[in-house]
Amino acid sequence: MAVHRKPKQRPYTGSAARTAATLAFAGAATAAALPGAAHADPQLTPAQVKAKVDRLYHEAEVATEQYNGAKEKAAATAKSLGALRDEAARRTERLNASRNALGSLAAAQYRTGGIDPAVQLALSSDPDEYLQRASYVDRIADRQATEVSKVQRQVTEIAQLRAEAKEELAALGTRQAELKKHRTTVRAKLADAQRLLDTLSPAQRAAYEQWGTARSAAGHADRSTQRAGAAQAAPNARAAEAVAFAYGALGRPYVWGATGPTSFDCSGLTQAAWRSAGVSLPRTTYTQINAGERISRSELAPGDLVFFYSGVSHVGLYIGDGRMIHAPHPGAPVRIAPIDEMPFAGATRVA
Repeated sequence: MAVHRKPKQRPYTGSAARTAATLAFAGAATAAALPGAAHADPQLTPAQVKAKVDRLYHEAEVATEQYNGAKEKAAATAKSLGALRDEAARRTERLNASRNALGSLAAAQYRTGGIDPAVQLALSSDPDEYLQRASYVDRIADRQATEVSKVQRQVTEIAQLRAEAKEELAALGTRQAELKKHRTTVRAKLADAQRLLDTLSPAQRAAYEQWGTARSAAGHADRSTQRAGAAQAAPNARAAEAVAFAYGALGRPYVWGATGPTSFDCSGLTQAAWRSAGVSLPRTTYTQINAGERISRSELAPGDLVFFYSGVSHVGLYIGDGRMIHAPHPGAPVRIAPIDEMPFAGATRVA
């Protein structure tokens, strides 16, 4: 008896994957319109939820880059404040030593009864002793004048250091407040996004996740082959190393403020990738874009940094063929994506 088997379906990739994901999300949205088929807020369709969640994730990323910048500045200010305080402490020790020396001179003068040196020398009957003591007293006077001048100078310098430290302390307080504000903004945006996602039914949530991951389905088909191809196409060894690192980070979770090795945000990933190649990049998207030679989209080569949105709030590492590796947003791990999925803002060649 003949057995009829259902042929295996191959997984979708490329444009077919994106089409399938879009249809799946549309199907979930249609199901949501049926009575009892969904748990979403009736005032928002799944497509509207997706749009709002995407916008919240973008706003959270803007705040994340501002947080990263404020954190970097706060760390630099704290380091500067620490250096000023250490220097003030060292100079205070030297000041105390100078004061002790000056005190010793004053005590020696007190023990001699405070008699004028000329009178003391005049009382000496030995000419040789007179000349020796005269020279000694001159040296004492010169030394005393020097010590007094040194103490005065040191007091002025320490006062200046303390004034600078006070200014740095105020700046640190301002930057810590800014850091707290951006942290609060990020957390609020992410919480709002999560609340919206929680209104979706399991089918709608799965469709939302599929919509995002389908874009990079083809990119994950054969990582080793693509990594080798990208390394060969990179303009130099350091760019190839940065690309190889990014491939190795595929699948790692997005965590705002993270720079690796187990999780990343967008600029944290590009910074870590180039750090693995021995190149130090600034921390934020809006500073990384100025960290190399600005190039046009037509000049892109593997290893270049690609930036998105008018505020330069997102960055990825270009790997060729119009694609990049980037850390998208919470819930979406490091992955491959086309560079035309977001508004292109510019590109930079690091080395």
